[in-house]
Amino acid sequence: MTAPRDFSGYRNRPPAVDWPGGAQVAVSFVLNFEEGAEFSVADGDAGNEAVYEVIDPRAGWDPCIDSHFEYGTRAAWWRIADTFDRWQAPMTLSACGRAVARLPWLAQDAIARGHEVSAHGWRWQSHAGMTREQEIEDIDACIRDIEAVCGRRPVGWHTRSASTPYTRSLLAERGFLYDSDAYNDDLPFYVPVNGKDHLVLPYAFDTNDMQFQHTQRFSTAASFAEYVCDAFDWLASEGAAGKPRMMSVGLHLRMIGRPARMKALEQILAHMRSQTGAWIATREQIARHWIAHTAAAESTDSPVTERAKG
Repeated sequence: MTAPRDFSGYRNRPPAVDWPGGAQVAVSFVLNFEEGAEFSVADGDAGNEAVYEVIDPRAGWDPCIDSHFEYGTRAAWWRIADTFDRWQAPMTLSACGRAVARLPWLAQDAIARGHEVSAHGWRWQSHAGMTREQEIEDIDACIRDIEAVCGRRPVGWHTRSASTPYTRSLLAERGFLYDSDAYNDDLPFYVPVNGKDHLVLPYAFDTNDMQFQHTQRFSTAASFAEYVCDAFDWLASEGAAGKPRMMSVGLHLRMIGRPARMKALEQILAHMRSQTGAWIATREQIARHWIAHTAAAESTDSPVTERAKG
């Protein structure tokens, strides 16, 4: 099964969508909550999660890698959450359903602080190779666990790594507002799914603390902060020229939450709060704003409409 590819996007003619307060960039901080949903022999899985800074994998129980994941919820969450509170910045907690079910207090604390809880799969695993039936089971389990703990169904979704040819159709059938399974633009866009327009909020792997782990692209807090702030400044300059922009900053509890990296988050938030061009919002807020304003353009028969929907 093949899917169409779109190399053109908006062709430098983005929709005339104004962000709140005259901001040039809608900034989405995404904190990935995967702890407790990763594979671990201690939890009865056949193997352990292999993606981490640990370089000596073992076949049996691995208390070393287990403890790395435990750090994110024992220590990191509190300093990260308090930092976002201090800067009055909402974020999206991209949460695995099993992690939420296992550690309900963390998701509930995020909601109490005014953050969005979105869906990141039931387990922390790629969907590549799943059958349609397997993916239905995974998506439904994720929805069920998040709704049970948070009292509300998640409206956003992001698959770890590759999705399947069925993912978007299954999400649309379940009423998801948006998904983030794309890395190909600096703006939201629509794709046709099941005969209707489905919203995609692209994500990013470069402005992402995962680069501390996978590539050592960032070796210090300063290098990460400089990179993210440079990205924001460039997008803001484009926004000031009349082209709205969106920016994603990807974070992970067990990565950015280490003391030596927290200064980066502080510097990034301070930089953005010192500018007039940043609208820091949850992904749900961005999605609803985009839908409302592109719908308004459609109601006036504006030529923006066709560009907004690809």
